[in-house]
Amino acid sequence: MSGETKDQELARKGRVVALVIAGSVLIWMALNVIGKAAGLPGRFALLFDLAALAALIWALVNIYQIWRARQADEG
Repeated sequence: MSGETKDQELARKGRVVALVIAGSVLIWMALNVIGKAAGLPGRFALLFDLAALAALIWALVNIYQIWRARQADEG
């Protein structure tokens, strides 16, 4: 794979990670507000929290992979 193609792939992966982070936080906040307004039990709030946490952990793993790939390209 050429260097430019690899850079484009890493940039695309970075954009996906950014969208996942922003989207998961926005959806999490919206679900918490809707859940509270609808009077849902606390276990649903926990479910929303765990889903957001899973998305953020996925994003963190991908950020680490991007960082490692960029470090390998430099060295």
